Amino acid sequence: MKRGRIKPGSDGQPSHSLFDLLRKLETAGIHYTLGRYREETILVTITIVGERIEVDVFEDGHMEVSRFKGSEAIVGGSELVEQLLQRELGRN
Repeated sequence: MKRGRIKPGSDGQPSHSLFDLLRKLETAGIHYTLGRYREETILVTITIVGERIEVDVFEDGHMEVSRFKGSEAIVGGSELVEQLLQRELGRN
């Protein structure tokens, strides 16, 4: 099993890129959530006005980033949720 890249943090203690990222987001006051959908990564989902950013942080410390931009305009209501659910159910 690979070990994460451990490097000194700002306080001189060992750190990992995941913790470095979380500290930076918290310092900037940026909202994020954590998820684990793949065995080898932790997903950090960052939400800012007009964007959602997904950062997969791997055990070895490298990151892969996906960025989604939008207008944040309201595009529907419960009927749209139903349409999306029906579409996804039809794929299974």
